[in-house]
Amino acid sequence: MSGFKITKIYAFIATDPMDGDEGVIAFQNDDGPMMPMIGADMTRVNDLRVIADKIVEDAGIDYKIKYFELIPDVS
Repeated sequence: MSGFKITKIYAFIATDPMDGDEGVIAFQNDDGPMMPMIGADMTRVNDLRVIADKIVEDAGIDYKIKYFELIPDVS
């Protein structure tokens, strides 16, 4: 194991134009399950950005990438 620790996440958030509700964008993985568009580093975020751009183009919505800093594990 490499010791990678998640200390922050970036989430792709879409806003419903009808009511302003927000939600995390997801896409269907090649293996079948839905995958939320969340990344812990800019490499992953940039990979997901290509998918997000296609999704929002097809759906006619826009998205934002929101940054969340995680509280250290206290357990």
